[in-house]
Amino acid sequence: MANRLAQTTSPYLLQHADNPVDWWPWSPEAFEEARRRDVPVLLSVGYASCHWCHVMAHESFEDDATAAYMNEHFVSVKVDREERPDVDAVYMEAVQAATGHGGWPMTVFLTADGEPFYFGTYFPPEARHGSPSFRQVLEGVAAAWKDRRDEVAEVAGRIVADLAGRSLVHGGDGVPGESEVAQALLGLTREYDEQHGGFGGAPKFPPSMAVEFLLRHYARTGSEGALQMAADTCAAMARGGIYDQLGGGFARYSVDREWIVPHFEKMLYDNALLCRVYAHLWRATGSDEARRIALETADFMVRELRTAEGGFASALDADSEDADGRHVEGAYYVWTPAQLREVLGEADAAFAAAYYGVTEDGTFEEGASVLRLPGDAGPVDADRVADVRARLLAAREQRPRPGRDDKVVAAWNGLAVAALAETGAYFDRPDLVERATEAADLLVRVHLGEVARLTRTSKDGRAGDNAGVLEDYGDVAEGFLALAAVTGEGAWLEFAGFLLDIVLEQFTGEGGQLYDTAHDAEQLIRRPQDPTDSATPSGWTAAAGALLSYAAYTGSEPHRTAAEGALGVVKALGPRVPRFVGWGLAVAEALLDGPREVAVAGPVGGELHRTALLGRAPGAVVAAGEGPGAGAEFPLLVDRPLVGGQPTAYVCRHFVCSAPTTDTGELAAALAGPAGG
Repeated sequence: MANRLAQTTSPYLLQHADNPVDWWPWSPEAFEEARRRDVPVLLSVGYASCHWCHVMAHESFEDDATAAYMNEHFVSVKVDREERPDVDAVYMEAVQAATGHGGWPMTVFLTADGEPFYFGTYFPPEARHGSPSFRQVLEGVAAAWKDRRDEVAEVAGRIVADLAGRSLVHGGDGVPGESEVAQALLGLTREYDEQHGGFGGAPKFPPSMAVEFLLRHYARTGSEGALQMAADTCAAMARGGIYDQLGGGFARYSVDREWIVPHFEKMLYDNALLCRVYAHLWRATGSDEARRIALETADFMVRELRTAEGGFASALDADSEDADGRHVEGAYYVWTPAQLREVLGEADAAFAAAYYGVTEDGTFEEGASVLRLPGDAGPVDADRVADVRARLLAAREQRPRPGRDDKVVAAWNGLAVAALAETGAYFDRPDLVERATEAADLLVRVHLGEVARLTRTSKDGRAGDNAGVLEDYGDVAEGFLALAAVTGEGAWLEFAGFLLDIVLEQFTGEGGQLYDTAHDAEQLIRRPQDPTDSATPSGWTAAAGALLSYAAYTGSEPHRTAAEGALGVVKALGPRVPRFVGWGLAVAEALLDGPREVAVAGPVGGELHRTALLGRAPGAVVAAGEGPGAGAEFPLLVDRPLVGGQPTAYVCRHFVCSAPTTDTGELAAALAGPAGG
């Protein structure tokens, strides 16, 4: 018998629809039921591609005896953290404050008022390693609820008061300037891994947003050290096991410092951010490797993550079936020498093993290796590599595939739109620009729909029930602005403006601070507000970047003022924790550079337009179009005549414009060096 989750659109919740647990989705009715029955709420938060979520589900939520106990003593609520990042953020903050660590699956016990009083993450079916069993936890909480209710209420009240007292220091007055950016660069240099690239130790995450900052800093100041850290980190990841050497695309993180063994799930957001980073690295250096990785990652997203409706699915699982039918992590991706021989024959298998770093002992579990490019095979025959790669990829296609989380998340699709639009424009791949446009169309049609407010998710073309949060507005606006620059279609600029007006009305507080949820959103025990960039740009910094670009396109003072107000937090955090405010620092670079406004009176896709898009000035905005209607599409094109009947480019910054030019070389030079004026 299916439970209430069968009616939801979340692939993660649907995975639990046949559990014997009588799950509720997050809803007022669930808390009313807990009040009526006078029992606590058991909140379980996870996501579809989370390995330990699957393990706990199999051990405990599919177990009839455990489920019966849960049904008798609790109202159990299941939340997909990717659908409700606000719920996840509020209770994760409580878990981390209470235990010093967090993660998923997250298990929290609440009163009927939503106040938490006991926390944990994964609980095993039997007590081990000092951790109680899940059943012991359930029995302990049920006993405390029955016999020590005053104590429970006191703990819950104390936790809520503690959370309320954690008000955000948003950096006070002023925007980040040269000194804060220089301190941030110094901080990154200190944490840089000279030997293997990237920052910090294991586990090591792809630092896409910090690399964007480094590339922008190099473009603005000429700092070779910043470029070197960016380029070496990207090279190390591209050659490591974190990158899928056969199919393209990046895994979530590396479990070691050397990028050898990844945690194999592949997320849309990582691949969108990294695709754009490698495209920008190519723009800065002309590196063939950067071009290859950008295009392979774009092709991976289109091939593996694109949905029938033209959006992009959230993730591919880490786990899949191995040859023995067991569900194990990485089974789809790893190879033994024997498997190479089976596909390639002796000679080519020996070549492939040397080229891809496949050893007899293996770099992963049970003698298998993760493919990488150790680079010690000497000069190689490119045709032979291409042939071997194609044969291995074809053989891998026959393996059972990892599961796919098919829900479309607005924010992550916004990131994908920006990456595909720019990559398509740089490398003359109009098909990628088309895929970006189709995803943007889906966001307008389904996620904005009739209600004129963004919905967080959709599945199979049907909008979910959850309101968009700040990162959805910021990242989707970012995608639309990138698409406007590439296509010359002013409608995307209008849509971005529509979303950013909602940010000004619904998400902005005192002194430039921003909130993750709208003023009229469901009230939780605390209003979430996180300015730090982790796996993705925070809503705060994403919105700041989009507001700044939109102001550059339109001259709108309110949007510029809001962007500057939001960047106060980067002034405070940039020098202290630069790794965790990478996108904020990238936006600060754009502000320090202007950003520059480039108006191209001439054909979309023409040489001058292309030269403008390839300009490295941080956060520069580009408007292109010709004819009398162009100014109606883009305010930047108003009163921008052709010079001598030729396509003409105008570069402006802070209301001061340099002389118009019809020459691509002059335009490239105007967008390459430090800003004047």
